Amino acid sequence: MSAGVGTEAGQATAGFNDVAAAAPKAGKRRDRSPLTLRLTTDERQRLEELAAGMTLSAYVRACVFGAEAAKRKRRPKDVVEDKKAAAEALALLGQSRMASNLNQLAYHANVGALIIGEQEKANIAEANAHLLAIRTLLVKALGKSR
Repeated sequence: MSAGVGTEAGQATAGFNDVAAAAPKAGKRRDRSPLTLRLTTDERQRLEELAAGMTLSAYVRACVFGAEAAKRKRRPKDVVEDKKAAAEALALLGQSRMASNLNQLAYHANVGALIIGEQEKANIAEANAHLLAIRTLLVKALGKSR
């Protein structure tokens, strides 16, 4: 083994070790510390009665911190159902292969292998643009960006 190869391997290992030793970035859930509270069955039932529709976490937080407790944002159920429907529509769009088929038609028309008029070419391009717009809107509705 030459001296240059050993040096490169040592630098790569040192670089890997530096990256591996770096502290992980704080994610959304890593900045919260879980708290465990052991209760008897009767205590748990009483706590649930006092919470009156609130989650136990929210109730305990409100009791401990009072007005200082940060309001927690919750997604409405219909938003979750809408996202599920949008994801299903996007999946069906991908499975249908319409975009791929339209793209193939456009390619063959442009290279002259498919003899069609300019109006048909324009219709194919328009349909392709509509499919792209639908896909883009569905991806945006799901909160993804590309």
